[in-house]
Amino acid sequence: MRKDAMAETWPKSMKAVELAVLISRRRIRAREQRRPPLQQCSKLHTSPIRASGIIANKCSGEVAMRDFNVNDFLATIGEGRTIAEVTKKEIIYAQGVACDAVFYIIEGKVILTVLSTLGKEATIAILGEGAFFGEGCIAGQSLRMGSATALTDCKVMRIESKAMMLALHRDHTFSDMFVAYLLGRNIRYEEDLVDQLFNSSEKRLARILLLLAHFGKEGKPEKVIPKISQETLAEMVGTTRSRVNFFMNRFRKLGFIHYNGELEVHSSLLNVVLHDSPHHGGSSNGPRAAKAKETLNKPVSSR
Repeated sequence: MRKDAMAETWPKSMKAVELAVLISRRRIRAREQRRPPLQQCSKLHTSPIRASGIIANKCSGEVAMRDFNVNDFLATIGEGRTIAEVTKKEIIYAQGVACDAVFYIIEGKVILTVLSTLGKEATIAILGEGAFFGEGCIAGQSLRMGSATALTDCKVMRIESKAMMLALHRDHTFSDMFVAYLLGRNIRYEEDLVDQLFNSSEKRLARILLLLAHFGKEGKPEKVIPKISQETLAEMVGTTRSRVNFFMNRFRKLGFIHYNGELEVHSSLLNVVLHDSPHHGGSSNGPRAAKAKETLNKPVSSR
């Protein structure tokens, strides 16, 4: 008797369950359609995550990025970020100290150097506005491999390694910009190595002056660095100060550079770098070009 009763009630109970499931699905679908966007979700945590100027909110296991601006991030103080004004010749960090932050140049110029165990110092690079340095900390470097010194009065941002890693992971625009910068600088280092291996001291000096001047429009002189020493140029070129002095005097006589308290570099200096390829050196006519060609073809020791 009990089995018969169960047999009669079983189809009814199954129909009731199916009906309840159908109603529940419809309610869920209707609720999802009425749900606001992720940024306006009412189930947001009361305490948003704030890291390195990034505001992230959690809702349904997803992270919503809001109001991140790369320019603001690199120009304002925030969690893990400080801005300091550094005077000329002041050491930003020294070789051998703990590596725990990345630096970004807002204003001014910074020189990177390395000191050997024998006491010989070499200049790695001179960086200007918009450049990063000291990024070895985010690659696991524990100690600084070189020193960074202000070449002029500077304004520098210090970004702690944890804040930098968070920013790179959380914002694709910033990470793309940073990776592009590192790749560009890596290409520059490769070009420096090829230049050092295959070109003469004269060509290397000309190339460095053009790079320091941010060589751009034709015929427009651009300021380099006030009172840059020939010793520094010699370290960057990989030659002696006397050779740098000799080539600088030659460049000045040819009108490639000009001294007036500050060093100005003219685009015509490119003739020195490309004089073996005259088709890339622009116009080959005129007395200045003829004089430059005659002078540059004179035999000069490359070291």
